[in-house]
Amino acid sequence: AERAGLAASLWLSLLLVVAIKRFSSTSCPWDLAVFGGTATHVSHWWWGVVDGGSGRCFPAGHASTALAFWAVPVWLAGVDRRQAWRWFWAVALAGAVLGGVQQVRGAHFFSHTLWTAWLCAAVPVALRALLRWRRVAPGAG
Repeated sequence: AERAGLAASLWLSLLLVVAIKRFSSTSCPWDLAVFGGTATHVSHWWWGVVDGGSGRCFPAGHASTALAFWAVPVWLAGVDRRQAWRWFWAVALAGAVLGGVQQVRGAHFFSHTLWTAWLCAAVPVALRALLRWRRVAPGAG
């Protein structure tokens, strides 16, 4: 059950990022007029507001390939806390590198990577809490 939860957390994190990207009208920095493109800056939380660019740039997809692995320390924390912290920092470093490279290229803003990190951390925490609640809830058995 723990391994299935870990695998589900990983996949759900990635699918969530892909789903949000699919419906996001936020364009990449290189699409913005201030950086030589044609789009105007619009907050990525203004759903449905088109900025004039290609969109689908939020959240950060490349960084999510590393940050989705935050599922490992969440599921490992109850077994081996020291290993969980090692995984946490390794994933944070890999996510920062992948996110940083995309920022230097002009593909994402720093906030895109930070929101991706939050999403990829929230999914396994929420899933683990839900599964624990189901185990202890009266009549859940």
